[in-house]
Parts: sequence; C-alpha cells; structure tokens
Amino acid sequence: MTTLTTNISHAPERLLEKLKSMFAALAVGFEAHAHHASRRDQIEALEAKTDEELAGIGVRREDIVHHVYRDLFYV
Repeated sequence: MTTLTTNISHAPERLLEKLKSMFAALAVGFEAHAHHASRRDQIEALEAKTDEELAGIGVRREDIVHHVYRDLFYV
C-alpha cells in the first residue's frame, strides 16, 4: 500500500509578494527618474513668468524648453 503526503508551503506566495513589492519599488523609482529627467517643473515655472521677467533673465518665451535643456544641446 502506498501513502502520499503533500507538504504544501506558503513559500511561493511569499516569493510572489516579495517580487510584487520589488517591482512596485522599481516602478516608483523609474517614475521619479522620468519626472526629474523631464525637467517639467522648471519649464512650468518659467512659463508662469511674465514676458518682462523672462526678459530679465535673458530668455524668450519660445526658447524656454531650449533654455531648460541647454546643457544637453550643443551651443
């Protein structure tokens, strides 16, 4: 006569939860990096300024994006 016993562990569930947590943390990190790399905050701050304020710092409204990313362009 044969007896089968099954010892089911919760290890796969714990592993799955750890993987979900890891990927969620990676997603948050990538999103933060993408937001920082986009420099959207700087662009919005400059767009909120008046034309006189922009002229005071030597930037024309149509050149805001170029000004924010100037370190990436060949001047």
